[in-house]
Order: sequence, then structure tokens, then C-alpha cells
Amino acid sequence: MDNPPLILLAAGGTGGHLFPAEALAVELIRRGLRVRLATDGRALRYSGLFGKESIELVPSATVRSRNPISLAQTVLMLGYGTLVAANVMRRLKPAAVVGFGGYPTLPPLVAARMLGVPGIIHDANAVLGRANRFLSGRVNAIATSLPGVLDRDPALAGKATTVGTPMRPAILAAAAVKYTPPEVNGPLRLLVVGGSQGARVMSDIVPPAIEQLDPALWSRLIVTQQVREEDMERVRAVYDRLKINAELAPFFADLPARLASSQLVISRSGAGTVAELAAIGRPSILVPLPGAIDQDQFANAGVLSQAGGALRITQGDFTPERLAAEISAFAAEPSRLTAMADAARSVGRLDAAERLADLVAKVAAL
Repeated sequence: MDNPPLILLAAGGTGGHLFPAEALAVELIRRGLRVRLATDGRALRYSGLFGKESIELVPSATVRSRNPISLAQTVLMLGYGTLVAANVMRRLKPAAVVGFGGYPTLPPLVAARMLGVPGIIHDANAVLGRANRFLSGRVNAIATSLPGVLDRDPALAGKATTVGTPMRPAILAAAAVKYTPPEVNGPLRLLVVGGSQGARVMSDIVPPAIEQLDPALWSRLIVTQQVREEDMERVRAVYDRLKINAELAPFFADLPARLASSQLVISRSGAGTVAELAAIGRPSILVPLPGAIDQDQFANAGVLSQAGGALRITQGDFTPERLAAEISAFAAEPSRLTAMADAARSVGRLDAAERLADLVAKVAAL
């Protein structure tokens, strides 16, 4: 094939949107197709697959307030982005556009609709995000990570397909690593992450929780924690005082491998994180981000907690005392962690990239 069809992927500029797009890109390229990514400038920080040469930067804006002036500016920026995206499409002539959520997906998919290019959206959450909800009536197909997301909307349910969350090669490699529970007096590997933006609550709660543990547990702990730069000094001071074996950093590029080696994960419950915990099969304590308009993180955490693969704790209940009690109980009864790891894995899907690529091929008539 001299000039194989091109698929344009569109994703918001954070890991939760970009990583599934990367996973689909790997599968599409394996099938002999060309791929480019339309996104905003943040993508260069998170993306491992897409370099500058394969990214189309499209202006976008996020609805952050209901202030009329702010809303007007956002609408103008999205309108300008749509014009830029339309020019990109006239140049690239994609066979289809696939969006992965976040406001940077709006201009490319609205432009696709205007130009008659087939459009598909993928949503990894248990409820549709705002950008995808706006686009849902304007695309040819909707791919969801979880079943039942659109059951209450018959008009959309007809074009919905459950595919799972496409996993990057690094996650698939981590999924091949068998879970090893801690031995009764052996090391306990604790991974603490807060999503691609980091989470201050983890720095506020986890160190004092560890301080409340039985001192006999301190020497067993091996802590890997994502910590924002502004919180680093105070978190490190606690762990140094307790002589905890701890590695702290604002961002871990090799997070899949760290997930694979962990025995208990404490995390927010973004869609990507929950899908990766399920794919790899690791027990977790999940603290949904409070105040989200759609309560999507609460719903995401519910998928794993209802399966028995995670403990969901609301932020109001996430205190040092509660966390110390849970860690102590897990350390005393490691078999619970093994059961949770198995339950988490039972929810995971490793073939989502192939299933989504099949849907793309069908919609694009390839």
C-alpha cells in the first residue's frame, strides 16, 4: 500500500486521555495504517509515542466557569480551533477521526462532522465526560470502556460498543507480571499516586498515617510516592524521621513497571488508573476526586470495589487514622491482598486496543 489510510486521533493533553490514544495508535500502525494526533501543547510532556513531528496542535479551551465573559472567550477559542482543525483535515484527508475525551477533542470532531469525515469517540469513564457528551450525538460510533454506560439513553445506546480501555505496551508487559503478596514479616511495597496532576491529599494523609502504624511495620515498608514539588520537603521529612525506605518524585515515567512491582496501591480513581489496576491485577485503596460534576471518579472506583478488587474511601473519610487501620489490617492478613488482586484482574481487559481498532476499521470502511 503506497499511501495507506490515515486515522487522526484527538485527545486532551493529560495521561488519562493520551495513553489510550497511544495504545490504539500502536495497533493501527501494526495494521499498516498511518496515525497522527490532534491535541494541545501539554501532550508533549506525557506522550511517549507521539513526537512533535506526528502531532497537530489545535487551539482549544476548557469550560472552567459560568462567567459570561469567560464562556464567550472559551466558545471563541473552540470556534477558532475548529477552523484550524478543518484546515488540518483538508490537508491530511483522514479516513476517520477518533476522540478520547477532554475539550481538545471538540474542534477536530466538530470539524470532522462539518466535512463529512466519520467520527468515533471513546470514553474510559463509568459516565460520559462533558466533551464526549456534547459530541455523542454528532459522531458515527461511541466506544466505552465499561458496559452499561449509555443504557439509560436509547438514542445513543444503539451506536455504543463496549471495547474496554486500550492499554499501552508497557501496561500489557506489566500485566504479565504475577502478583506476589507480602510475606507475614517481609517487605510491603506501597505505591501512592495521585493521577497525572498529582494529589496534595496523598501528601497530607499518607505520611501521618504511616507514622501511626506499629513501629514494627516501618522497617517492612517500601514506599514509592508521587509528590508535588511544593510538598516534597515536608513529606520527605516524615519518612526520614521514621527511617522509611521511600522514593519520592513528582512524576514516574515508568509507572506501569512500578504498578507491577507494588503490593498495595493508594490512588485517585481516574478512568485510566482504574483500567490499569484491573488489567495488571493489583489491590488498591481508591480515593475519588471530590466535587467532580459527574462524580466520574466515584463511579470508576465503584467498578473495582464492587468486584472486590479495591477499597473505595471518600475523601471525607480518608483520614490518617482510617488509612493506618486499613494498611495494618492488610499487613496482618496478606491473603486479602491476593484475593483483591485476583478480583481486580477479573474486571480487566487486555484486548481493548484490538477491539477499538476493529470498530475504527468498520466505521472508516477500511
